Amino acid sequence: MRLSKGREKGTARSAEGEREKGQTGSILIKNCMRVALMDAARTEISGGDIFIEGNRITAVGKNLKHKAARTIDARGMVATPGFVNTHHHLYQTFQRNVPYVQNAELFDWLVSLYEIWREVTPEIVYTSALVGLGELLLTGCTTTTDHFYVFPKKTKPALLDEEIRAAAKIGIRFHPTRGSMSRGRSMGGLPPDDVVQKEDEILKDCDRVIARYHDPSPDSMCRVGLAPCSPFSVTTELLKETAAFARKKGVRLHTHLAETKDEEAFCVKTHGVRPFEYMEQVGWVGPDVWYAHAIFLNDREIKRMAETGTGAAHCPASNQRLGSGIAPIPKMLAAGVPVGLGVDGSASNDGSDMLGELRSALLLHRVLGGASAITADDVFRMATAGGAKILGFTDVGSIEAGKLADVVLWDMNQLGYAGSMHDPVAALLFSGDCHMAHTVIVNGRVVVSEGRLTRIDEDRLIGKANRLAAAQVRRAALRTGVDYSSRKIWKKGG
Repeated sequence: MRLSKGREKGTARSAEGEREKGQTGSILIKNCMRVALMDAARTEISGGDIFIEGNRITAVGKNLKHKAARTIDARGMVATPGFVNTHHHLYQTFQRNVPYVQNAELFDWLVSLYEIWREVTPEIVYTSALVGLGELLLTGCTTTTDHFYVFPKKTKPALLDEEIRAAAKIGIRFHPTRGSMSRGRSMGGLPPDDVVQKEDEILKDCDRVIARYHDPSPDSMCRVGLAPCSPFSVTTELLKETAAFARKKGVRLHTHLAETKDEEAFCVKTHGVRPFEYMEQVGWVGPDVWYAHAIFLNDREIKRMAETGTGAAHCPASNQRLGSGIAPIPKMLAAGVPVGLGVDGSASNDGSDMLGELRSALLLHRVLGGASAITADDVFRMATAGGAKILGFTDVGSIEAGKLADVVLWDMNQLGYAGSMHDPVAALLFSGDCHMAHTVIVNGRVVVSEGRLTRIDEDRLIGKANRLAAAQVRRAALRTGVDYSSRKIWKKGG
């Protein structure tokens, strides 16, 4: 038992839709094998301590003598800042590993899964969010965004609210984006017409969500962005209107871009230009904008992203899972493009494993560029300061006095790390057979203790999630006649 107090039982107060701020209390983390500050100097402290008071880190060093309400003995552990996830679709947690689309590429994958997503309900949104957010916390992520854009006409429209409620319950720092689709199949888009909305309906709800939930303060636990889904599922008018509205309200903009060659062909055919040039035409560049994926960009486009401060959410596991391609991340980093990491939706990578995403990023780019193409330090920077910059959080992404108390402890006393202690921090990426954190602190509160979530009953959640996911697929199968348990062999163009 490394904690000075017993494991918390999940009795911590849930804000249930309210904005959680700081709180009284203090935590002293003692005797870390290594504290990786992830600051500008990439400082590491052997035998380091961290003192947390309220929701802020107030001291980092060795042999701290501060008195604390709680002391955590971190011998044998590495401390890192909490990771920042810059792209996700939490509602897709219930479509992990659907056999019917195991071998499909993006467009076929989307068309098939839209039929299941038409069956989404508020209970499904809330429960799937708890699952995805829980997995993020357990794998070291303390700040996450989400991109929710499916609003079936047959259910209530306030679905993003359910994700926000789940995030407050589980205790993660949240930056959801109110997504949207306005180009249905009748207008040449991919989604069914009954999951798209009119432009005025979308902007009205964007206004409601921002007014109710967006907290721009430095220690905010909930900020809101706006996120039309993709060039092939929204109209030009919606992109322009959303950009103007977001800038009026002072919130950020997010969308998918340049993910596949199919998308590129669609943009050239429909708009006469490549995806990035289309974004430039509709006002979607700047430091308040970030794109998911950004795989198919040429040198001019990468240069323009750097010049305008436009960010990219790199999702290596999803891109590999769907066979979409490899984003030119080393080239982006060299050019000065803001880059963060994203786990993407669980239906495309079959999980929300944040530490696993870091390892995927490390390995993927060495396939094309060789062993020196990207370093562990590059990856850690993307997952911490890079993601924080993209989401606009100035006080997360490093362990420094004055920063928010979002800290992760990794127990290195495991067989998978044995023999790798030459560099304990890099061992998190190069070694290990388990991506679970030992302790996770968000905003000064312990939300993971000894590898278990403290604010929810994991076993009960697993059972409920499996029941809801199975029922959702059954409803879609009855309506469509599709056997989603079949491993259909997709062939491109066939």
